[in-house]
Amino acid sequence: MASKIKVDQLETADGSGTIALQNQLSGLASASMPTGSVLQVVSNSSQNYTSSSTANTWISTAHYVDITPSATSSKVLVTFNGATCYQDSGSTNFYTEYSIFRDSTNLGHANNGFGGMYSHTISFNDKGWNHSMQKLDSPSSTSSLRYRIYFRQNAGHHYHDLSGHSTLTAMEIKG
Repeated sequence: MASKIKVDQLETADGSGTIALQNQLSGLASASMPTGSVLQVVSNSSQNYTSSSTANTWISTAHYVDITPSATSSKVLVTFNGATCYQDSGSTNFYTEYSIFRDSTNLGHANNGFGGMYSHTISFNDKGWNHSMQKLDSPSSTSSLRYRIYFRQNAGHHYHDLSGHSTLTAMEIKG
């Protein structure tokens, strides 16, 4: 014979509050979650593209997500998986660098190093490739934050960021 326990709410061990049990523990507060728990996930698959013929300048792409951390101790794990294409009328070796920005702060690129971000050298026309990157950020904020993908290249060639198969995700992690 199966047993059931029927209660309307549970009291915390220290007596400081209760947890409502409607809708499968919907009243469970993030403060009750252990460190490292995922508190929220925001994701965006963009179908826009960005093109540029400017060299050595960070260019904002259409890939962004907005997230508002619930505590200043929270971390934000940002991941990006994307498909890109390079188009050029000539045959010139080049590199393209990618980085994750929080608002106007560059999180992944420092002193011309790749900072764990993607780079590529190619000498073909109309070439495409896939790439991914991630960054664990400590924003120390409870304000709305925008995470966006930027790129830059060493030569002023025409570049397309093909966004139809690209996804940017931000996850708030309890600190």
